[in-house]
Amino acid sequence: MEIEKFYYDNKIVKYFAYATILWGVVGMLVGLIAALQLVIPSLSFDFSMTTFGRIRPLHTNAAIFAFVGNAIFMGVYHSLQRLSKARMFSDTLSMIHFWGWQAIIVAAALTLLLGYTSGKEYAELEWPIDIAITIIWVVFGWNMFETILKRRTSHIYVAIWFYIATFVTVAVLHIVNSLAVPVGFMKSYSLFAGVQDALVQWWYGHNAVAFFLTTPYLGLMYYYLPKAANRPIYSYKLSIIHFWALIFLYIWAGPHHLLYSSLPDWTQALGVTFSVMLIAPSWGGMLNGLLTLRGAWDKVREDPVLKFLVVAVTAYGLATFEGPMLSLKSVNALAHFTDWIIGHVHIGALGWNGFMTFGIIYWLIPKIFKTELFSKKLANIHFWLGTLGILIYAIPLYWGGVTQALMWKEFTPEGFLKYPNFLETVTQIIPMYHARAFGGALYLIGAIIMVYNVIKTVKAGSFVANEAVEAPARVQVESKRQKGEGYHRWLERKPIQFMAWALVAILIGGAVEVVPTYLIKSNIPTIESVKPYTPLELQGRDIYIREGCYVCHSQWVRPFRSETERYGEYSKAGEFVYDHPFQWGSRRTGPDLARIGVVTERNYKPDSWHYNHMADPQSVSPQSIMPAYPWLISNKLDNKTLTRKIEVMQYFGVPYPEGYGDNQALIDLEVQANKIANNLKNGGIETTSDKEIIALIAYLQRLGTDIYKK
Repeated sequence: MEIEKFYYDNKIVKYFAYATILWGVVGMLVGLIAALQLVIPSLSFDFSMTTFGRIRPLHTNAAIFAFVGNAIFMGVYHSLQRLSKARMFSDTLSMIHFWGWQAIIVAAALTLLLGYTSGKEYAELEWPIDIAITIIWVVFGWNMFETILKRRTSHIYVAIWFYIATFVTVAVLHIVNSLAVPVGFMKSYSLFAGVQDALVQWWYGHNAVAFFLTTPYLGLMYYYLPKAANRPIYSYKLSIIHFWALIFLYIWAGPHHLLYSSLPDWTQALGVTFSVMLIAPSWGGMLNGLLTLRGAWDKVREDPVLKFLVVAVTAYGLATFEGPMLSLKSVNALAHFTDWIIGHVHIGALGWNGFMTFGIIYWLIPKIFKTELFSKKLANIHFWLGTLGILIYAIPLYWGGVTQALMWKEFTPEGFLKYPNFLETVTQIIPMYHARAFGGALYLIGAIIMVYNVIKTVKAGSFVANEAVEAPARVQVESKRQKGEGYHRWLERKPIQFMAWALVAILIGGAVEVVPTYLIKSNIPTIESVKPYTPLELQGRDIYIREGCYVCHSQWVRPFRSETERYGEYSKAGEFVYDHPFQWGSRRTGPDLARIGVVTERNYKPDSWHYNHMADPQSVSPQSIMPAYPWLISNKLDNKTLTRKIEVMQYFGVPYPEGYGDNQALIDLEVQANKIANNLKNGGIETTSDKEIIALIAYLQRLGTDIYKK
């Protein structure tokens, strides 16, 4: 048998490892700042780039795409070479991938802080960056598949199955959810509107969690857990069931984010059904990981790497049990929009993704630097700080979430809301926000200790950029199934066919749920009284999105007595047909705004109230934790792209008159702006009609009014 000598590329692994550590600390630090802003609103510093509405999307993108993204690439580039017994196909493609991804991260950070956002959760980046992501993702996939094709092994190992599914599914999700029409260099409108946009967004959003935060990490688990434990994976057959059941079922679960919404009931039912079914494959994967350690628990007690990996897999099991439970309508009615969801998400993010990443780094860095970890004691301190941080972070949020939900729903014996003032429910959970920030700080301190430990390890070692190895040359085998060979075993020799079947598995659920909602108009009944936004309201809506108001405020009244009593009539599908993108939100740090513009004895807020509320929230609501937005008072409204915005809306089918954007739109905008400025003047506020605050007030005063008789 011919033996070939070749070299593994450790340089690209090192680069992605360093990037993982850097962006991990940055992302956690930004998260801590966001947590502290909910306790001390003045930490926004009355500066546009540091408000919670801009910091929070930066934190989520940094955690998901910078920290976890780089960790995925670190693990894939390291493990794929060894599983394939081949160097990466192209060092040049590897470097393009690395520097391209880092450039995207920097661009994302700058644009989000500057307020350039699509307003779609986990997909906030605007169209030029979306195109860059697509290009770099193709570079990654090209390099990965060419490496798999030139492998020296006959079959592809289970970890590679998950890498393949990750690549094809993320590509589909990103392209479909990013479909938009530009209205400027860094501004676009989603191709989808209202209910359709909500479904596409959460088909993407939930499956970004599934196929970016879960499937690639399961691939890493299947490689690094056996390596660290020096034991084979528990069950090959279980891994087959785990993989195919997981990728097929996961793609259907997105609608469970939209229960009790205007989404068609059949779609909600599918989301719940498949979410509950997900428990089986998810726990199959967890058990496959934990049972790999059978007989090795003494080693777990001694080895910090295995401690991190065991807690990571356990956190995966907890999160994937809690997720399906939260999708049950009875549980969702209580938990949705509360801090319970934030606690749930961070069990997965901090426990599963964070601890798995830390364990891999502690195992990997000494390997490629040919040395021992500088200090197991420091790694153990990191482990316990991180574990305590997760518990102190999450448990108060669960408590706070249940407290919020019960207070929102409680009535007096006379049948009135016991806590009609939303702020009462906010101030009640402030102590939980303190605890959350403390837990996050502990977790960050642990990560900083890891940075020190890694630096000392690197300095003590000797990096091997090109690791020499030998392996038997690959023998060409018959492409047809051999006698007695199982179908799946044959498929493991055919990566292209494997990818095709994985693509089919994930497309079925997406097509069944998304396509009918988009094509069958009866799924989204219209309401005759719902009219397009005026030019000024459209501009105000863009400002609302720019400032990240959707991060804290929902625009979706569920059909519960507690919500209709508090906010007004429950939301209808036809109300959102002109919303590109939708703004239903996923969290209520502040009250729902779907009916904020409706004039009632209990709910009416004049233009002057909105002006003062944006200029100094505490002046109208002393206990508010909302930051001030003084720049809206001084910034002039930019109408340069108004014509283009109207044209794009007309392209989407919004019934503006032909040629409306040429001149009449600006005239109508000025008339409405002057009216609001005069209203403010009558309320004792002197301002001009060309300010951004005027447009925002116009938008807020419009919300909810279409379905009410004036």
